Amino acid sequence: MAEPDITIVSDKGQIVIPAYLRNKLGIKPRTKLLVYNVEDTIILKKLTVPDLEKEMKELYKEIDKKLVKYGELSEEEIQKEIERYRAEKRKKKA
Repeated sequence: MAEPDITIVSDKGQIVIPAYLRNKLGIKPRTKLLVYNVEDTIILKKLTVPDLEKEMKELYKEIDKKLVKYGELSEEEIQKEIERYRAEKRKKKA
């Protein structure tokens, strides 16, 4: 475990995360952080936001495969495929 650093809270309530920690964790401007309070402790956790564009491209690839194999899909079939894909992604994260 690394030695603790000291940072100061500005008049606006801002703090500076030491550069070596920002670099180590890949924290850049506009990175989102979750903030937790546990008794007298503040915990910051880097928030990883999924790449929605990438997920949609993967989903469309799956749908295109189904189109080639089974022909045109109904709206209901497309919705079921979306739900199946999302459930599969949740299982992978668990």
